[in-house]
Amino acid sequence: MRIRRTLTAAATTAAVTALGLALAAPAQAAEYSSALKIKGVQYDAPGRDSNKCSGGNTKNEYLTIKNYSKTATVNLKGYKVKDAAGNSFTFTKNHTLQPGDQVSLRGGRGTDSDAGNVAYRQNCNFIWNNDKDTIYLYKPGGARADVHSYTKSANDKDGNGYITYHG
Repeated sequence: MRIRRTLTAAATTAAVTALGLALAAPAQAAEYSSALKIKGVQYDAPGRDSNKCSGGNTKNEYLTIKNYSKTATVNLKGYKVKDAAGNSFTFTKNHTLQPGDQVSLRGGRGTDSDAGNVAYRQNCNFIWNNDKDTIYLYKPGGARADVHSYTKSANDKDGNGYITYHG
């Protein structure tokens, strides 16, 4: 007869720490204390990828960031978005999100608009990979606000190039 022993989470963590090992968790497993979260990403712009500033489709690749607070208005100035390869964009202008409001951060060139809930990276290169990537959102002080990893095969079941994270 076998005797099965079950370790508590605390005992398992202590044993792993004692061995000098680290527990690995998926990037999106942690819930960060931030009103701003990544709502979704259009990681694969519809059509054939073209990063030409004139006539290209980088503006159709976008990240949606939402203010999930019920009471706080958040200014995006100083927030940073980054991918796994280190490509990044920092909001350098004031762009306020009221409670429940969202902004689409688009590739390409354009005019930012609080009223239109849009900001442009002013860069015609694509930032998100079409097969897999990790999206990081950092607060102005450098603390992580949100993070999500995706793979096309696992997270985009309908194949439309858009993934929703926080509803």
